[in-house]
Amino acid sequence: MCEIYTKADPILYESRTRSMRMHGVLTTIRLENNFWEVLTEMAAREHVTTNQLVAKLHDEVVAWRGESVNFASFLRVCCLRHLSSVAGKEPDGRLEQAARAAVATGLRSIG
Repeated sequence: MCEIYTKADPILYESRTRSMRMHGVLTTIRLENNFWEVLTEMAAREHVTTNQLVAKLHDEVVAWRGESVNFASFLRVCCLRHLSSVAGKEPDGRLEQAARAAVATGLRSIG
């Protein structure tokens, strides 16, 4: 089973740093090549450039959370959620709600 993972082309998990301007500020983001590919796919679906998509995601997470902590990890999660959505497993919050409920149930049973 693990062969589909272990035999992946190493270029997919090689990291690449990209520089981009967000609101006039030069920013660098380091992600694995496979995540850059997914972001490029997401951008194409939205008819924007990858840099425009990344800037939009940054703006939206800052608007929602008030800050952007660990932005590279946030982008990786965005990619995974996108792939889940494409696979028909819509990331509509049901999984997060179930996980939170399971944690809360576990905490209640401990306490």
